[in-house]
Amino acid sequence: MEKHFELSDSEFEQQFIICELNPEIFTHEAHLRLTWINIKKYGIEKAETNIPRQLREYIKSVGAENKYNTTLTFAAIKVVYHFMLKSDSISFQEFMIEFPRLKNNFTELMSCHYGFDIYNSEKAKMKFMEPDLLPFD
Repeated sequence: MEKHFELSDSEFEQQFIICELNPEIFTHEAHLRLTWINIKKYGIEKAETNIPRQLREYIKSVGAENKYNTTLTFAAIKVVYHFMLKSDSISFQEFMIEFPRLKNNFTELMSCHYGFDIYNSEKAKMKFMEPDLLPFD
């Protein structure tokens, strides 16, 4: 089990917002959890506002500004939301058990939507690029 699970959803979100979350526990799964919490608590539109802003502040506080990727951030929000609409889970841990692809095959999921490398594209890092293969619903 990952370290971020030692925090409640509320503690995790609050520590992230005030940039006190230990960067060692902000893994890919923790990023998905942040997205899940935001969508569950605030709805998709507010999550699409909150997450990019908070993520930029957080990575700035840990000196990792060069890691921010606009396209990847919005794509992750859209993909998590897609699976949440199909989910019966009441907790993030259940959600990860229900949809392990989000954690274990995320790059493969992105390749269903994008026919180019969104991870290393300078354009994708700077602004959201719509999928060129399969649109997000």
